Amino acid sequence: MDRDDRRRYFIVGSVIVEIVTPAFRQRLENDYKSKGLGCLQDFINSKPVIHILFHLRHKNTQCCVDSTHCVNHGPLPLNHSQWDLLYTGPPNHHCFCKFTAKPVTLDELDITLASLILLNCCTLSVNETFYVSKLREFKNNYLSHNANGTITQAEYTTLIGDLQTLVLKLDPSKQDDFARIQNRALDEPLCIKYFTSLLDIYGLLEKIENKVENVDTASTRILTTVNSNAQILATMGISNDALIAKIEDLLQNMICQRCKEMINNQEKENSNKPYKLGHSIFTLHHEINLTSVAGDDWREVTDIVMMDDGRLVMCLPLQSRLLICDTDGSQVDSIHVQDRLWRVTAVNNSTVAVTLYDSDCIEMYDINNKLKLKSISVPEKLWWGGITTINNKLVVRGDKRLQIIDHQTREVVQTIQTDSNPVRLHGSGDRIFYYDPYNNNKLYWYSYTDDRHHTLTLPSPPRGMTTLQDGSLYVMCDDESVQHVSSDGKQYKTVTTKGLKKLKFYCMSYNSKQRKLVTRYASKNQTLRFNVFYEK
Repeated sequence: MDRDDRRRYFIVGSVIVEIVTPAFRQRLENDYKSKGLGCLQDFINSKPVIHILFHLRHKNTQCCVDSTHCVNHGPLPLNHSQWDLLYTGPPNHHCFCKFTAKPVTLDELDITLASLILLNCCTLSVNETFYVSKLREFKNNYLSHNANGTITQAEYTTLIGDLQTLVLKLDPSKQDDFARIQNRALDEPLCIKYFTSLLDIYGLLEKIENKVENVDTASTRILTTVNSNAQILATMGISNDALIAKIEDLLQNMICQRCKEMINNQEKENSNKPYKLGHSIFTLHHEINLTSVAGDDWREVTDIVMMDDGRLVMCLPLQSRLLICDTDGSQVDSIHVQDRLWRVTAVNNSTVAVTLYDSDCIEMYDINNKLKLKSISVPEKLWWGGITTINNKLVVRGDKRLQIIDHQTREVVQTIQTDSNPVRLHGSGDRIFYYDPYNNNKLYWYSYTDDRHHTLTLPSPPRGMTTLQDGSLYVMCDDESVQHVSSDGKQYKTVTTKGLKKLKFYCMSYNSKQRKLVTRYASKNQTLRFNVFYEK
């Protein structure tokens, strides 16, 4: 293999990986942030985007939601691996509404997937559309099917000028980067890495996947197929043993994805085995003292939520700010709010939504950048009502009703009538839990599954709740007890865990990713403290 031909391939591949791909990611980020969305996950989870991408992967499908905008494509440009990177949902994919975006980041998008989303889901100018299309076409023509990993001098002379023109039209600031890459020497390990990421092997992958009828015997079939393909790859001009090994590894990893998913699902099933009601699940790990930043009065904090990364976000209405800290109480930060905030819920990994005590609006904040993202007006004042999330929507109380709000469009998309005044809302799975402060000891919930309201009578009026790993609930009651309610809502038992026997104040939050529980309590002299429990 000619080393100069190899170096020319390396230069072109470097431009695509190091300049074009980041430029596509940046343009995508600019687009969704201009729409008021805080992260890629929010963007791909929005109805228009998930609907478009759904039909770029699934053929001959009529959605039950927004069927007028369904499009049946001939070729499907979005492959299985790309779809599985972006979304999770049931195997019977008859509608896009069954899928939810994964917490994917921009860095996980290669040039093919980034350009696909840009061209189909973003607002681009005519020129931008042309540059993105041509650069993606350039990658397909010269790299995706280049099994030799080489580019001749004659071909390079023609293409490098066109590539430079396209890159600088897209981003003129990359002139120096382009020149630096043109002058670099061949780095064989990096070249191999770029080759394996740029070669289009998804067609081969899908053919192999279709041969696996029984996932129980998938490993044997995969190894056999990969070994047979090694010889085919070699005849295509890939003579470097290390390169062939990397391609085999990549193929095997991709093909085994279904096996890995089965293992993950099995682990998830095992981790979600029902807890014994009332049994000791947690152990007290440490206490957090935040009096230096939150004050020494237990009334300073009206609500708390634990984020997926373990950070705690608390409402401090008397100080008109959101307090943000790590689970151990360190790395304290805050966001000033113009009114008395009351309740808080997590929207995604970096965004929270809060209600204001005497206002008719919801406010959303980016806790990473400490920015207010938007205000959402609601039909009536929320007062001391709660807020929660369900199916990527916000839920707030109304006058004997639950209001479901699409935070992306700011619209009330559904109103659910109730027979009582819903307070301290909590979304879990397909259910919205609440209580009525004027109606005895009943815990209420609405279920989307059967479109009905349900109740469970507890020993004392409920005042707050949080969902555990198996779908069961801890419910804080007026008599300071914590009741462990089964996932079907039919049974309960009093929790006897040390530190949870008597909870005088109604702030509690469990996070299933962290498998930790945080509670607010007051010491004997009524000073503010928090307990953090770890799951056993």
